[in-house]
Amino acid sequence: MLCLEIDPDTQRLLEMIRWLGREHMRPLGLEADRQHRPIPADHPFFQLVWDLGIGRQGWGDEGDSKEERRSARRGVVLAEEMSYWDRGVAVALPGPGLGGPPVSLLGTPEQKERFLGLFARSERPCWGAFAMTEPNAGSDVAAIRTRAYRDGNHWVLNGEKMFCSNGARASWVVVWATVDPALGRNGHRAFVVERGTPGFRVARIEDKMGLVAYESAALVLEDCRVPAANLLGGESAYEERAGFKGAMQSFNATRPIVAAMALGLARAAFDQAREFLRSQYMLTRSIARYRRFLDKLAWIERKLESGRLLCWHAAYLADMRAPNVLEASIAKAFCPQVAQEATSLAMEIFGDAGVRKDALVEKWFRDVKAMDIVEGTGQIQRRIIARQLTGLSEE
Repeated sequence: MLCLEIDPDTQRLLEMIRWLGREHMRPLGLEADRQHRPIPADHPFFQLVWDLGIGRQGWGDEGDSKEERRSARRGVVLAEEMSYWDRGVAVALPGPGLGGPPVSLLGTPEQKERFLGLFARSERPCWGAFAMTEPNAGSDVAAIRTRAYRDGNHWVLNGEKMFCSNGARASWVVVWATVDPALGRNGHRAFVVERGTPGFRVARIEDKMGLVAYESAALVLEDCRVPAANLLGGESAYEERAGFKGAMQSFNATRPIVAAMALGLARAAFDQAREFLRSQYMLTRSIARYRRFLDKLAWIERKLESGRLLCWHAAYLADMRAPNVLEASIAKAFCPQVAQEATSLAMEIFGDAGVRKDALVEKWFRDVKAMDIVEGTGQIQRRIIARQLTGLSEE
């Protein structure tokens, strides 16, 4: 049964995030946006959150009993709150990041200890990352062209990756490649490529319209020799379509979290719009000129509550080790649309005051568009939902 309670441990973490958000995350997000550059990896804020324990635990730490499985539900609760203060800073936080789920889902015990254990052992902030998107393979992950071939005790990788969150500062990056494009999804493999590996370099940091606080890196692999031990799960793990399925399982674990982040942005815009409306009423003592916004605010509030339940349901199924493809895609398709509606409404309510560069709503209006794109676009999610409902394949 879906539990709608927040357990005491998560509540304590939530209160800590609220303090960090108010005192550090929102100011840092604004500063990064105005300077138009990501927060440097050596910024004292990252050491602060590291010392508080944020990012120091990898995925898969929790027990196997149903009572102990709370990581996904905890993830969506904390993700919403962090994104409420600043989604860009939330993504910039140290830790395994999106690289965590594939290591946890596909990795051998030795690989989990080696790559996820790093975060528990290190006294300094460190990052993991995930590289799937390519110049010609975005939403269609089956079309990736980064090649991998075996050469003795190594795999050799050649290709390009784009929009890799924290990719330039990561200690390791999970890179998806194919052993043969003709095999389609059957040829997919996941490799952990460590920083400093010869042939692995950062081409550039992408210049984004929003979410500036974290770096989105373009990566190049040129005859990059990766030890065979860094093939996630080992070759025996890759039965028919297992590599592709591993990628999809990773997305099913992270899509509810990204959806919750969209809700955090939506809630921030909603709160700002509501407070601005109240302040204007106190000045004019006339509700008539703002009446048309009241029903829109109520509409957004209903969608916020609905979206939160969708995220919690998808996360609950993930914690129970139950299939959640449909639920994860529903949450991911729904919540970014709510965020776009909320930020658009906030801009409308603020009017001229909302388009100034020093206005938070202007920043959020730019930040929010990415939420419908990352982890699978809204269009892709609707196709997944349709396939799940009908059982009809497009292949």
